[in-house]
Amino acid sequence: MDYKFPPEFLWGSTTAAYQVEGNNINSDFWAEEHAEGSPYKDKSGDTIDHYRLYKEDIALMASLGLNSYRFSIEWSRIEPEPGYYSRSAIEHYREVLETCYQYGLTPVVAMHHFSSPKWLMRLGGWASPEVPERFASYCEVVFKEIGHLIPYVLTMNEINLPVMLREIFSKIGFIAPVGIARDAWEAPKWRESAAKLCGTTIENYFTFHMISDETSINILKETHRKARKAIKQIQPNTKVGLSMALSDIQSIPGGEEWAEKKWHSYFRQYLDMVAEDDFFGLQNYTREVYGPEGQVKPEDGAELTLMGYEFYPEALGNVIRKVSKDLSIPIMITEHGIATENDERRVEFIRKALEGVQACLDEGVDVRGYLHWTTFDNFEWQSGYSMKFGLIEVDRSTQERKVKGSANFLGSIAKVNTLLTKL
Repeated sequence: MDYKFPPEFLWGSTTAAYQVEGNNINSDFWAEEHAEGSPYKDKSGDTIDHYRLYKEDIALMASLGLNSYRFSIEWSRIEPEPGYYSRSAIEHYREVLETCYQYGLTPVVAMHHFSSPKWLMRLGGWASPEVPERFASYCEVVFKEIGHLIPYVLTMNEINLPVMLREIFSKIGFIAPVGIARDAWEAPKWRESAAKLCGTTIENYFTFHMISDETSINILKETHRKARKAIKQIQPNTKVGLSMALSDIQSIPGGEEWAEKKWHSYFRQYLDMVAEDDFFGLQNYTREVYGPEGQVKPEDGAELTLMGYEFYPEALGNVIRKVSKDLSIPIMITEHGIATENDERRVEFIRKALEGVQACLDEGVDVRGYLHWTTFDNFEWQSGYSMKFGLIEVDRSTQERKVKGSANFLGSIAKVNTLLTKL
Protein backbone atom coordinates (compact mmCIF):
# COMPACT_ATOMS: atom_id res chain seq x y z
CA MET A 1 0.00 0.00 0.00
CA ASP A 2 1.23 3.52 -0.80
CA TYR A 3 0.82 6.25 1.82
CA LYS A 4 0.91 9.70 0.24
CA PHE A 5 1.97 12.63 2.39
CA PRO A 6 0.65 16.19 2.01
CA PRO A 7 2.16 18.49 -0.62
CA GLU A 8 4.98 20.67 0.77
CA PHE A 9 5.63 18.14 3.55
CA LEU A 10 9.13 18.72 4.94
CA TRP A 11 11.48 15.74 4.81
CA GLY A 12 14.82 16.33 6.41
CA SER A 13 17.41 15.67 9.05
CA THR A 14 18.79 17.57 11.98
CA THR A 15 22.04 18.70 13.56
CA ALA A 16 23.00 20.85 16.54
CA ALA A 17 25.81 23.36 16.18
CA TYR A 18 27.83 22.24 19.18
CA GLN A 19 27.66 18.60 18.15
CA VAL A 20 28.87 19.04 14.57
CA GLU A 21 30.67 22.36 14.06
CA GLY A 22 33.71 21.80 16.25
CA ASN A 23 35.80 24.01 18.51
CA ASN A 24 32.99 25.96 20.15
CA ILE A 25 35.47 27.28 22.69
CA ASN A 26 33.26 30.11 23.96
CA SER A 27 30.48 27.74 25.05
CA ASP A 28 29.62 26.56 28.54
CA PHE A 29 29.69 23.01 27.23
CA TRP A 30 33.32 23.45 26.20
CA ALA A 31 34.01 24.35 29.82
CA GLU A 32 32.12 21.26 31.02
CA GLU A 33 34.12 19.02 28.68
CA HIS A 34 37.42 20.39 29.94
CA ALA A 35 36.52 20.67 33.61
CA GLU A 36 38.50 18.65 36.11
CA GLY A 37 36.65 15.37 36.73
CA SER A 38 34.31 15.95 33.78
CA PRO A 39 31.94 13.02 33.06
CA TYR A 40 32.29 13.57 29.31
CA LYS A 41 33.67 10.44 27.67
CA ASP A 42 35.31 12.35 24.82
CA LYS A 43 36.34 15.88 23.97
CA SER A 44 34.35 17.33 21.08
CA GLY A 45 37.37 18.89 19.39
CA ASP A 46 36.77 19.31 15.67
CA THR A 47 33.70 17.05 15.91
CA ILE A 48 32.79 16.39 12.25
CA ASP A 49 34.08 19.80 11.10
CA HIS A 50 30.68 20.88 9.77
CA TYR A 51 31.60 24.54 10.27
CA ARG A 52 34.08 24.10 7.43
CA LEU A 53 32.37 21.37 5.44
CA TYR A 54 28.77 22.60 5.52
CA LYS A 55 28.56 23.18 1.76
CA GLU A 56 29.52 19.61 0.92
CA ASP A 57 27.27 18.33 3.70
CA ILE A 58 24.22 20.26 2.50
CA ALA A 59 24.85 19.12 -1.06
CA LEU A 60 24.99 15.54 0.21
CA MET A 61 21.66 15.89 2.06
CA ALA A 62 20.04 17.25 -1.09
CA SER A 63 21.48 14.43 -3.20
CA LEU A 64 19.66 11.94 -0.97
CA GLY A 65 16.33 13.59 -1.85
CA LEU A 66 15.75 15.48 1.38
CA ASN A 67 14.07 18.88 1.09
CA SER A 68 14.73 20.36 4.54
CA TYR A 69 17.59 20.83 6.97
CA ARG A 70 17.22 21.73 10.63
CA PHE A 71 20.32 23.16 12.25
CA SER A 72 21.13 25.54 15.08
CA ILE A 73 22.90 28.86 15.28
CA GLU A 74 25.48 28.98 18.05
CA TRP A 75 24.84 31.91 20.39
CA SER A 76 28.41 31.80 21.72
CA ARG A 77 29.75 32.31 18.19
CA ILE A 78 27.39 35.17 17.38
CA GLU A 79 27.94 36.92 20.75
CA PRO A 80 31.24 35.66 22.20
CA GLU A 81 31.20 38.46 24.79
CA PRO A 82 28.13 40.34 26.06
CA GLY A 83 27.11 43.02 23.58
CA TYR A 84 29.81 42.13 21.05
CA TYR A 85 28.47 40.52 17.90
CA SER A 86 30.72 38.71 15.47
CA ARG A 87 30.27 39.80 11.86
CA SER A 88 32.25 36.75 10.76
CA ALA A 89 29.87 34.36 12.54
CA ILE A 90 26.78 36.10 11.19
CA GLU A 91 28.14 35.88 7.65
CA HIS A 92 28.93 32.20 8.15
CA TYR A 93 25.34 31.40 9.02
CA ARG A 94 24.14 33.58 6.15
CA GLU A 95 26.18 31.38 3.84
CA VAL A 96 24.77 28.21 5.43
CA LEU A 97 21.24 29.47 4.83
CA GLU A 98 21.98 30.53 1.27
CA THR A 99 23.53 27.13 0.58
CA CYS A 100 20.34 25.46 1.78
CA TYR A 101 18.35 27.45 -0.79
CA GLN A 102 20.94 26.74 -3.45
CA TYR A 103 20.28 23.04 -3.02
CA GLY A 104 16.53 23.26 -2.50
CA LEU A 105 16.46 22.63 1.25
CA THR A 106 14.02 24.55 3.44
CA PRO A 107 15.92 25.70 6.54
CA VAL A 108 14.49 25.14 10.01
CA VAL A 109 16.68 27.01 12.50
CA ALA A 110 17.06 26.64 16.26
CA MET A 111 18.39 29.77 17.94
CA HIS A 112 19.52 27.74 20.95
CA HIS A 113 20.35 24.03 21.19
CA PHE A 114 21.53 23.47 24.78
CA SER A 115 24.86 25.33 24.65
CA SER A 116 25.21 28.94 25.84
CA PRO A 117 28.02 31.52 25.95
CA LYS A 118 30.43 31.17 28.85
CA TRP A 119 29.79 34.78 29.80
CA LEU A 120 26.15 33.98 30.56
CA MET A 121 27.34 31.89 33.52
CA ARG A 122 29.05 34.97 34.94
CA LEU A 123 25.62 36.62 35.09
CA GLY A 124 23.99 33.67 36.83
CA GLY A 125 23.25 31.56 33.79
CA TRP A 126 19.66 30.60 32.99
CA ALA A 127 18.60 31.55 36.53
CA SER A 128 19.45 35.19 35.84
CA PRO A 129 16.55 37.63 35.32
CA GLU A 130 18.73 39.21 32.60
CA VAL A 131 18.38 36.17 30.32
CA PRO A 132 15.09 37.12 28.58
CA GLU A 133 16.37 40.50 27.40
CA ARG A 134 19.82 39.24 26.47
CA PHE A 135 18.50 36.28 24.48
CA ALA A 136 15.93 38.49 22.73
CA SER A 137 18.71 40.93 21.81
CA TYR A 138 20.73 38.09 20.31
CA CYS A 139 17.69 36.98 18.28
CA GLU A 140 17.07 40.56 17.18
CA VAL A 141 20.62 40.96 15.87
CA VAL A 142 20.44 37.68 13.95
CA PHE A 143 17.03 38.37 12.45
CA LYS A 144 17.91 41.89 11.38
CA GLU A 145 20.81 40.45 9.42
CA ILE A 146 19.60 37.09 8.12
CA GLY A 147 16.03 36.63 9.33
CA HIS A 148 14.63 36.96 5.81
CA LEU A 149 16.33 33.65 5.05
CA ILE A 150 14.70 31.81 7.98
CA PRO A 151 11.13 30.57 7.29
CA TYR A 152 10.88 28.43 10.46
CA VAL A 153 12.60 29.06 13.76
CA LEU A 154 12.70 27.31 17.12
CA THR A 155 13.69 29.75 19.82
CA MET A 156 15.01 26.89 21.96
CA ASN A 157 15.39 23.13 21.74
CA GLU A 158 13.76 20.72 24.21
CA ILE A 159 12.76 23.32 26.76
CA ASN A 160 11.29 20.58 28.98
CA LEU A 161 14.34 18.32 29.01
CA PRO A 162 15.74 19.70 32.29
CA VAL A 163 12.58 18.62 34.10
CA MET A 164 12.83 15.16 32.55
CA LEU A 165 16.44 14.90 33.63
CA ARG A 166 15.81 15.91 37.19
CA GLU A 167 12.50 14.15 37.82
CA ILE A 168 13.19 10.85 36.11
CA PHE A 169 16.70 10.08 35.08
CA SER A 170 18.55 11.44 38.08
CA LYS A 171 16.35 9.46 40.45
CA ILE A 172 15.82 6.18 38.65
CA GLY A 173 19.08 5.89 36.75
CA PHE A 174 17.78 5.73 33.21
CA ILE A 175 19.97 7.29 30.53
CA ALA A 176 18.87 10.80 29.62
CA PRO A 177 17.51 11.53 26.12
CA VAL A 178 20.56 13.25 24.66
CA GLY A 179 23.32 11.61 26.64
CA ILE A 180 23.27 13.93 29.64
CA ALA A 181 24.59 11.83 32.52
CA ARG A 182 22.40 11.67 35.60
CA ASP A 183 25.52 12.19 37.72
CA ALA A 184 25.59 15.75 36.42
CA TRP A 185 23.13 16.57 39.18
CA GLU A 186 25.33 14.94 41.81
CA ALA A 187 28.83 16.06 40.83
CA PRO A 188 29.40 19.54 42.26
CA LYS A 189 33.20 19.26 42.10
CA TRP A 190 33.42 19.07 38.33
CA ARG A 191 30.76 21.75 38.02
CA GLU A 192 32.91 23.97 40.25
CA SER A 193 35.75 23.48 37.80
CA ALA A 194 33.46 24.23 34.84
CA ALA A 195 32.26 27.40 36.56
CA LYS A 196 35.85 28.52 37.05
CA LEU A 197 36.57 27.94 33.35
CA CYS A 198 33.58 30.19 32.60
CA GLY A 199 35.07 32.87 34.82
CA THR A 200 32.63 32.49 37.68
CA THR A 201 31.77 30.44 40.76
CA ILE A 202 29.45 27.50 41.36
CA GLU A 203 26.87 29.86 42.89
CA ASN A 204 26.37 31.55 39.51
CA TYR A 205 26.75 28.44 37.40
CA PHE A 206 23.32 27.52 36.02
CA THR A 207 23.23 25.90 32.58
CA PHE A 208 20.20 25.35 30.37
CA HIS A 209 19.94 21.76 31.61
CA MET A 210 19.31 22.96 35.15
CA ILE A 211 16.04 24.82 34.36
CA SER A 212 13.69 22.73 36.47
CA ASP A 213 12.49 24.86 39.40
CA GLU A 214 9.59 27.30 39.29
CA THR A 215 11.72 30.44 39.15
CA SER A 216 13.97 29.31 36.29
CA ILE A 217 11.03 27.85 34.35
CA ASN A 218 9.29 31.22 34.55
CA ILE A 219 12.47 32.89 33.27
CA LEU A 220 12.52 30.34 30.43
CA LYS A 221 8.92 31.14 29.52
CA GLU A 222 9.60 34.86 29.49
CA THR A 223 12.73 34.27 27.39
CA HIS A 224 10.69 32.50 24.73
CA ARG A 225 7.99 35.16 24.69
CA LYS A 226 10.47 38.03 24.35
CA ALA A 227 12.43 36.20 21.65
CA ARG A 228 9.25 35.43 19.71
CA LYS A 229 8.18 39.09 19.92
CA ALA A 230 11.60 40.31 18.75
CA ILE A 231 11.59 37.90 15.81
CA LYS A 232 8.03 38.72 14.76
CA GLN A 233 8.65 42.46 14.87
CA ILE A 234 11.47 42.03 12.36
CA GLN A 235 10.20 39.11 10.29
CA PRO A 236 6.44 38.71 10.79
CA ASN A 237 6.25 35.95 8.19
CA THR A 238 8.74 33.68 9.95
CA LYS A 239 7.00 30.80 11.71
CA VAL A 240 8.09 30.72 15.35
CA GLY A 241 7.92 27.79 17.77
CA LEU A 242 9.96 25.74 20.20
CA SER A 243 10.57 22.03 20.66
CA MET A 244 9.91 19.58 23.46
CA ALA A 245 11.28 16.12 24.14
CA LEU A 246 8.25 13.91 24.70
CA SER A 247 8.29 10.23 25.44
CA ASP A 248 5.10 8.26 24.94
CA ILE A 249 3.80 8.21 28.52
CA GLN A 250 1.89 4.99 29.18
CA SER A 251 0.54 3.29 32.27
CA ILE A 252 -0.28 -0.17 33.48
CA PRO A 253 -2.97 -0.74 36.15
CA GLY A 254 -2.17 1.37 39.17
CA GLY A 255 0.11 3.72 37.27
CA GLU A 256 -2.49 6.07 35.82
CA GLU A 257 -1.89 8.84 38.35
CA TRP A 258 1.87 8.64 37.87
CA ALA A 259 1.43 8.90 34.10
CA GLU A 260 -0.91 11.87 34.38
CA LYS A 261 1.51 13.73 36.66
CA LYS A 262 4.44 13.08 34.34
CA TRP A 263 2.55 14.25 31.26
CA HIS A 264 1.68 17.45 33.07
CA SER A 265 5.28 17.93 34.17
CA TYR A 266 6.74 17.18 30.74
CA PHE A 267 4.16 18.91 28.56
CA ARG A 268 1.08 20.57 29.98
CA GLN A 269 2.86 22.91 32.38
CA TYR A 270 4.41 24.60 29.33
CA LEU A 271 1.20 25.11 27.35
CA ASP A 272 0.96 28.78 28.26
CA MET A 273 4.41 29.20 26.76
CA VAL A 274 3.36 28.03 23.28
CA ALA A 275 -0.10 29.63 23.21
CA GLU A 276 0.86 32.23 20.59
CA ASP A 277 3.35 30.12 18.61
CA ASP A 278 2.96 29.30 14.92
CA PHE A 279 3.92 25.64 15.18
CA PHE A 280 5.07 23.05 17.71
CA GLY A 281 8.32 21.08 17.45
CA LEU A 282 7.74 17.52 18.66
CA GLN A 283 10.70 15.27 19.50
CA ASN A 284 10.33 11.62 20.40
CA TYR A 285 12.58 8.59 20.86
CA THR A 286 10.76 5.99 22.98
CA ARG A 287 8.03 5.41 25.56
CA GLU A 288 7.89 5.51 29.37
CA VAL A 289 5.61 3.10 31.20
CA TYR A 290 4.36 3.78 34.73
CA GLY A 291 3.01 1.41 37.35
CA PRO A 292 1.90 1.74 40.98
CA GLU A 293 5.47 2.41 42.16
CA GLY A 294 6.49 4.75 39.37
CA GLN A 295 8.39 4.13 36.13
CA VAL A 296 8.67 0.54 35.03
CA LYS A 297 11.80 -0.60 33.24
CA PRO A 298 11.44 -2.38 29.89
CA GLU A 299 10.67 -6.07 30.11
CA ASP A 300 13.52 -8.57 30.11
CA GLY A 301 14.41 -9.35 26.54
CA ALA A 302 13.02 -6.08 25.16
CA GLU A 303 15.07 -4.65 22.33
CA LEU A 304 17.06 -1.67 23.59
CA THR A 305 18.97 0.98 21.70
CA LEU A 306 22.54 2.04 22.47
CA MET A 307 21.04 4.71 24.74
CA GLY A 308 19.20 2.06 26.73
CA TYR A 309 15.81 3.08 25.37
CA GLU A 310 13.18 0.56 24.42
CA PHE A 311 12.86 0.13 20.65
CA TYR A 312 9.34 1.43 20.26
CA PRO A 313 8.72 3.36 17.02
CA GLU A 314 4.97 3.31 17.65
CA ALA A 315 5.61 6.00 20.27
CA LEU A 316 5.78 8.77 17.68
CA GLY A 317 2.22 8.44 16.45
CA ASN A 318 0.94 8.09 20.00
CA VAL A 319 2.64 11.31 21.11
CA ILE A 320 1.42 13.24 18.08
CA ARG A 321 -2.16 12.31 19.02
CA LYS A 322 -1.63 13.28 22.65
CA VAL A 323 -0.22 16.73 21.98
CA SER A 324 -2.82 17.44 19.29
CA LYS A 325 -5.52 17.25 21.97
CA ASP A 326 -4.09 20.37 23.63
CA LEU A 327 -2.73 22.24 20.63
CA SER A 328 -4.45 24.12 17.83
CA ILE A 329 -1.25 24.84 15.89
CA PRO A 330 0.56 22.66 13.32
CA ILE A 331 3.00 20.04 14.54
CA MET A 332 6.44 19.50 13.07
CA ILE A 333 8.50 16.47 14.06
CA THR A 334 11.78 18.24 14.70
CA GLU A 335 13.64 15.19 16.04
CA HIS A 336 13.09 11.45 15.92
CA GLY A 337 15.79 8.86 15.84
CA ILE A 338 17.60 5.87 17.26
CA ALA A 339 21.11 5.15 18.46
CA THR A 340 22.15 1.84 16.93
CA GLU A 341 25.03 0.17 15.11
CA ASN A 342 22.47 -1.87 13.16
CA ASP A 343 21.28 0.39 10.37
CA GLU A 344 18.60 -2.11 9.32
CA ARG A 345 16.92 -1.45 12.67
CA ARG A 346 17.09 2.28 11.97
CA VAL A 347 15.30 1.70 8.66
CA GLU A 348 12.61 -0.28 10.45
CA PHE A 349 12.36 2.35 13.17
CA ILE A 350 11.76 5.07 10.59
CA ARG A 351 9.31 2.98 8.58
CA LYS A 352 7.13 2.01 11.53
CA ALA A 353 7.17 5.50 12.95
CA LEU A 354 6.11 7.01 9.62
CA GLU A 355 3.18 4.62 9.49
CA GLY A 356 2.11 6.24 12.75
CA VAL A 357 2.58 9.72 11.30
CA GLN A 358 0.48 8.79 8.29
CA ALA A 359 -2.27 7.43 10.53
CA CYS A 360 -2.33 10.75 12.41
CA LEU A 361 -2.58 12.64 9.13
CA ASP A 362 -5.48 10.41 8.10
CA GLU A 363 -7.17 11.29 11.39
CA GLY A 364 -6.91 14.99 10.55
CA VAL A 365 -3.90 15.96 12.66
CA ASP A 366 -1.93 18.79 11.04
CA VAL A 367 1.64 17.46 10.76
CA ARG A 368 3.95 19.55 8.56
CA GLY A 369 7.22 17.63 8.48
CA TYR A 370 9.51 14.85 9.63
CA LEU A 371 13.09 15.81 10.50
CA HIS A 372 15.23 12.86 11.56
CA TRP A 373 17.82 12.99 14.33
CA THR A 374 20.48 13.07 13.21
CA THR A 375 22.16 13.73 9.88
CA PHE A 376 25.57 12.44 10.97
CA ASP A 377 27.10 10.28 13.65
CA ASN A 378 28.41 13.05 15.85
CA PHE A 379 29.28 14.24 19.35
CA GLU A 380 26.54 13.14 21.74
CA TRP A 381 27.37 15.28 24.75
CA GLN A 382 28.53 13.21 27.75
CA SER A 383 28.31 10.02 25.70
CA GLY A 384 30.95 11.35 23.35
CA TYR A 385 31.17 9.63 19.99
CA SER A 386 29.83 6.26 21.14
CA MET A 387 26.19 6.87 20.20
CA LYS A 388 25.41 6.26 16.53
CA PHE A 389 22.30 8.28 15.68
CA GLY A 390 23.36 9.30 12.19
CA LEU A 391 21.99 8.64 8.75
CA ILE A 392 25.55 9.25 7.57
CA GLU A 393 28.69 7.75 9.06
CA VAL A 394 31.78 9.94 9.52
CA ASP A 395 35.40 8.82 9.65
CA ARG A 396 36.70 11.59 11.89
CA SER A 397 40.34 10.80 11.05
CA THR A 398 39.66 11.90 7.47
CA GLN A 399 36.21 13.57 7.85
CA GLU A 400 34.98 11.29 5.06
CA ARG A 401 31.21 10.89 4.93
CA LYS A 402 29.67 7.51 4.22
CA VAL A 403 25.95 7.32 3.45
CA LYS A 404 24.06 4.58 5.30
CA GLY A 405 21.14 2.61 3.92
CA SER A 406 18.79 4.48 6.24
CA ALA A 407 19.74 7.78 4.59
CA ASN A 408 18.86 6.36 1.18
CA PHE A 409 15.65 4.93 2.61
CA LEU A 410 14.48 8.26 4.03
CA GLY A 411 15.62 10.05 0.91
CA SER A 412 13.68 7.69 -1.34
CA ILE A 413 10.53 8.45 0.66
CA ALA A 414 11.19 12.17 0.41
CA LYS A 415 11.65 12.03 -3.36
CA VAL A 416 8.17 10.62 -3.97
CA ASN A 417 6.50 11.99 -0.81
CA THR A 418 5.16 8.48 -0.29
CA LEU A 419 5.76 5.77 2.26
CA LEU A 420 5.91 2.29 0.74
CA THR A 421 5.07 -0.41 3.25
CA LYS A 422 4.84 -4.16 3.11
CA LEU A 423 1.52 -5.86 3.82
